[in-house]
Amino acid sequence: MSVEKELMERSQGQCELCKSSNGLTVYPVPPHSQENADDSILVCEKCLAQLNKKEEPDPGHWSSCLSESMWSEVPAVQVVSWRMLGRFRNETWASDNLDILYLSDELLDWAKKTGDHESSGEIELHRDCNGAQLFDGDTITLMKSLDVKGSTLNAKMGTVVKNIRLVADNTEQVEGKIDGMAVIILTKFVRKK
Repeated sequence: MSVEKELMERSQGQCELCKSSNGLTVYPVPPHSQENADDSILVCEKCLAQLNKKEEPDPGHWSSCLSESMWSEVPAVQVVSWRMLGRFRNETWASDNLDILYLSDELLDWAKKTGDHESSGEIELHRDCNGAQLFDGDTITLMKSLDVKGSTLNAKMGTVVKNIRLVADNTEQVEGKIDGMAVIILTKFVRKK
């Protein structure tokens, strides 16, 4: 039986965190990267985006579902619930749930392996000069004339750059093509179109 089928059966066709049935996918719980039923859970699109820090964390979404999922009999669900509660630990509901949640030493070690519990719940996303979130494939407009390092190209204010790519390890940079040349652009000088 495939991992996805096994997880669908285990979860009765619902996200194992919030019970949604929209866009379900297998999520191998880090640091595990291979899909297997013991180390993976079935999650919806919204939970996946927030687990992967691709979207702002939504306390309204998590406050009700984590207080249920933390009691799951599935170790991988318990680990993810603990991590997400840790991201919201400054909220009363999350702090209260963390106080009563018990994980065995083995599960607690697994939960701590990503280091999520040591950082604040805030995530950094690619944002334009107005604070709008940028995504791969977006179209942007330059808000300032920019000299392109290593070339004689000067990108004029108002230049439209289509189909940008986010620089994975730097939320202050995006990549795009101006006059056929691939360039890195600082997000503080762009506006999402």
